[in-house]
Amino acid sequence: QAMSPMRVVLAALAGFVLYFAMGAVVFAMSPLRHEFERYPAVYRSAEGIKKTMPFGMAAMLLAMLCLAALYALLGGTGAGWVQGTRFGALIGAFSVCSFVIHNHVNLNIGWRLTIGQAIAYFVQWTLVGTVIGLVYRRS
Repeated sequence: QAMSPMRVVLAALAGFVLYFAMGAVVFAMSPLRHEFERYPAVYRSAEGIKKTMPFGMAAMLLAMLCLAALYALLGGTGAGWVQGTRFGALIGAFSVCSFVIHNHVNLNIGWRLTIGQAIAYFVQWTLVGTVIGLVYRRS
């Protein structure tokens, strides 16, 4: 069955919105927010982040389009939320191993931040996958 470009775009937009909403809750309004402040030589200041945010948002939208297209290409059947949750958990595990742990090795950050990010990103990507599965809904 052919991929539906409109569904891919809608699923990507839904994932994008959820990703940034979750990011605001987890990284801007939780105790984890202050954990980044312990590493000013590693992470940008709030002002620096504001300056680079448009570039980051554009990149994340492109990433969501890639994920929604990958999801569509998988071509599975069944309930969209179940398929999407499985897909999101795989993306979450990939993110934890390829980004979070990788950063712990390369950056001078502590375990508390690493574990907090691992949990946050795994949950965030799992939920993004769930939303992509719900919105894309294979026919």
